[in-house]
Amino acid sequence: MKRKSLLLLSVLAVIAAISGVGLSRAQNAPELQKKQFQMYGVAFYNLENLFDTINNNGKYDLEFSPQGKNNWNGHKYNSKLKNLAYAISQMSTTATPMGPAIIGCSEIENESVLQDLVRREEIRKWHLQVIHHDSPDLRGVDVGLLYNPRFFQPENVTNHTLVIPELPNFKTRDQMCVVGLLGGSRVAVIVNHWPSRRGGSKQSSYLREAAAALSRSIADSVMAVHPEIGVIIMGDLNDDPHDKSCAETLGAVRNPKDCKPGGFYNPFWKKLDDGIGSYVYRGKWDLFDQIIINHNLLTGADGLKFKEAMVFNKDFLKQTEGAYKGYPFRTFSGGVWLGGFSDHFPTEIFLVKEVTGF
Repeated sequence: MKRKSLLLLSVLAVIAAISGVGLSRAQNAPELQKKQFQMYGVAFYNLENLFDTINNNGKYDLEFSPQGKNNWNGHKYNSKLKNLAYAISQMSTTATPMGPAIIGCSEIENESVLQDLVRREEIRKWHLQVIHHDSPDLRGVDVGLLYNPRFFQPENVTNHTLVIPELPNFKTRDQMCVVGLLGGSRVAVIVNHWPSRRGGSKQSSYLREAAAALSRSIADSVMAVHPEIGVIIMGDLNDDPHDKSCAETLGAVRNPKDCKPGGFYNPFWKKLDDGIGSYVYRGKWDLFDQIIINHNLLTGADGLKFKEAMVFNKDFLKQTEGAYKGYPFRTFSGGVWLGGFSDHFPTEIFLVKEVTGF
């Protein structure tokens, strides 16, 4: 009996000791909190003439109809949707298993082609939503935005027309500004497709400089209302990071240390310096598909902070043989249907936000 009593006392002593340790840890819980981070992908993808098969835009749209020179039919359209959806599905990572939270798009005909895209089985499970606006562009192509409502909640959408006073009949894609909450932090995403280099890059440079000035004006207006907002300027800019439109008019710098409050940083400048491009023309790689961020996203002013950038140039997006081996695997080449993805690679940045947990 005495032995049993001693055993009981020993067990109680151990329990008391364990309880004491647990209580001590509970009292010091704040010191044991661990920093955890949630990552969000923000991407851009030029979808290379994503047209449906209905001719509703006159001469240019005729090319993308069964009667046009591209013989654009349901089979080809569905093949392109499948390819693009597969490409987007492959943009998931360990840290972003549901893919990018936001995807800006260009070269789309209308809202319905984006709706057809997000309904594809390859990405249907992500329940991506569509924001679209009909632009005055003569070719009939627009910009748009796909987003995952689990991560991003849009609050306001505005569209801005580029006006060139000396060219009253000039029409191009509008710039779309979507303001919303990404992981609870407010961001503004300005989606662009700046004027092309038709007629020569130098001769047409003033058009892209005007587009850059418009983007900067939109961004400045947003930051005036929300000083801590993260601003993301993305798109097919038809210029490289070092060109005047990006480096001077927009003022997007190459090095983050040179980015001042109210200014912009271009993480794709160094990518191009390292020989990485998103588009190739006559054997020369360009990085037209850029995602540019403001100073607030470098410092994490409202919680979100820039982590890294990438050109999504996986092998399956490239041509595998011939003179153009390694180039983006496009839909058409020389009027011949290749059945590829796009003539541009997607680009993506990753933003992180600290989440406090135990």
